[in-house]
Amino acid sequence: MQRIVAVLLIIILFPILLLLSFLIATFSGLPIFFTQKRAGKNKIPFTIYKFRTMIVSADQKKESLMSLNERTGPVFKIRNDPRFTKIGKFLSHTGLDELPQLINIVKGDMTFVGPRPLPVDEAQNVPQKYHKRFSVLPGITSPWVIKGPYQLTFDEWMEFDLSYISSKSQYYDIIVCFKTMSMILRSSISAIFSSHSRHS
Repeated sequence: MQRIVAVLLIIILFPILLLLSFLIATFSGLPIFFTQKRAGKNKIPFTIYKFRTMIVSADQKKESLMSLNERTGPVFKIRNDPRFTKIGKFLSHTGLDELPQLINIVKGDMTFVGPRPLPVDEAQNVPQKYHKRFSVLPGITSPWVIKGPYQLTFDEWMEFDLSYISSKSQYYDIIVCFKTMSMILRSSISAIFSSHSRHS
């Protein structure tokens, strides 16, 4: 059922996906998509698809930016990452960069709601007590995303994932999806108006 819904969404959102691809190609160049190996269910690696939000040499610059890491634990994240392209920062902060992961749902690698998939090297360093998060398919969105990923410590994030797995239900997943869509819409409108005011 989720695969069917993902296919329908790709068809419905195709004009938006096409527009975003055009903007990325125009203002950031090629490639349009960013692919990376992530740890899926049972830590089996899969290739995740995202719209490219950073410069092409982003991975090579990661080591030099470690001192700016804003996350605790074995993960790396900087909200205002200097590697962002201009349009990439907008895509990342609104969550629109995650839309190509509908392809991952069609392929069976991911689901709509579940623990966010970590890069393989980061997943290998997750403490044993949190390994239950790898017992389900990873998701495009997750309950902790709604809370604000930069407001939680690594341990709080992991506990959120374990709590979600214990209380997982279709009804709760639908609520999380609607809240995520609302958050994306608000963030997109806010970013557009903010950009317009700066240029006025």
